[in-house]
Amino acid sequence: MLYNAYELQRTMLGNAAAFASVGAELLTNPALPIGYFGFGPYLASALDVFAHAAAPRGKPAFDIEAVTVGGKTHTVTESIVLHRPFGNLLRFDHAGLPEDAPRLLIVAPMSGHFATLLRGTVARMVESCVVYITDWADAKMVPLSAGTFDLDDYIDYLIGFLEFIGPNTHMLAVCQPSVPALAATAIMAGAENPCRPASLTMMGGPVDTREAPTSVNDVAMDRPLSWFEHHVITTVPITYPGSGRRVYPGFLQLTGFLAMNLGSHMMSHYAMFNHLVTGDGESAAATKAFYDEYRSVCDMTADYYLQTVEHVFQRHSLPKGELIHRGKRVDLGAIRDTALLAVEGERDDISGIGQTRAALHLATALPEARKKYYLADGVGHYGIFNGSKWRNAIAPVVERWIAAHRNAVPAPN
Repeated sequence: MLYNAYELQRTMLGNAAAFASVGAELLTNPALPIGYFGFGPYLASALDVFAHAAAPRGKPAFDIEAVTVGGKTHTVTESIVLHRPFGNLLRFDHAGLPEDAPRLLIVAPMSGHFATLLRGTVARMVESCVVYITDWADAKMVPLSAGTFDLDDYIDYLIGFLEFIGPNTHMLAVCQPSVPALAATAIMAGAENPCRPASLTMMGGPVDTREAPTSVNDVAMDRPLSWFEHHVITTVPITYPGSGRRVYPGFLQLTGFLAMNLGSHMMSHYAMFNHLVTGDGESAAATKAFYDEYRSVCDMTADYYLQTVEHVFQRHSLPKGELIHRGKRVDLGAIRDTALLAVEGERDDISGIGQTRAALHLATALPEARKKYYLADGVGHYGIFNGSKWRNAIAPVVERWIAAHRNAVPAPN
């Protein structure tokens, strides 16, 4: 019933947004002077803001057309190189890259947003690397015939992607996937898999949420797992290919994120309104672009979501050495040569300071020379992987770390 009620509301708001958009266009039409006098500009701007906020959204495109390196502009090529039911593997490269350019697998979060949330991450790293990224599927679009998807499957997907790309691939996990990426690295190391990553960079990830717990962590700890199963898990309606699949819907995740910082989101929209009134279309467009991405959400399978809540946020299974994958315990002590870089943001209100750094202490057999910690001053959670501080301060650290460990994993005999 929850999903059906949301679909009804979404349809109603979509129609209202369409009417509001038409009204805004009429009031800004040069042939109609009313839009330039009295309350006309205010009404037109208010309708525009409402239309943008209420409009339905689908999956965005990466739209990374070109990068400029050393003063030269190169066209970026995007392609699907591996198709899996619950997520494709995408590749980005350009003709300006050298033949021996490092290969980097970026692991996007499966946390309610599409992989395009990392558009800025990909655009910056493709300047120097052949970039691959996990393009996770919207669970409501995956038919039941494709089977289930849980935390074990997530880890298996990462191992499969690394094996497809080949030895001495580097891996970068943003936020939530730091846990399965670290687990996959340990599993591959224990099996002496030649395709284990040469380096693993974890950015703002909840490796050990006992360190500096945030409000997000508190929500997971304050309620039993049964509460999440009964209150936030619902069934995909018949209108989607994944009809009947049990999911944690993206619209609930978005609601939670908006509620965490409701005041700042309201001020952002008020600022957008003022920009439109004063004719500052460029500033208004920048805000619209951010929320176009932020409000584009997708569903997660119930199995994966509930296991993440249980093992990452409630039981802390990986840092306590209790995470089981396919019947075997995940031993972080097996990591002996994959270089680990932990990046945290000073103002991160989702993954507190120390939660990602914990990975360095847990890899007890890894030499200290293969460990590095970087705290980004004045950076919040999204600033770790997007924006000017990511491009100019954090990305160079990642690039230097990759360059220093180009061939960290010994070649197979």
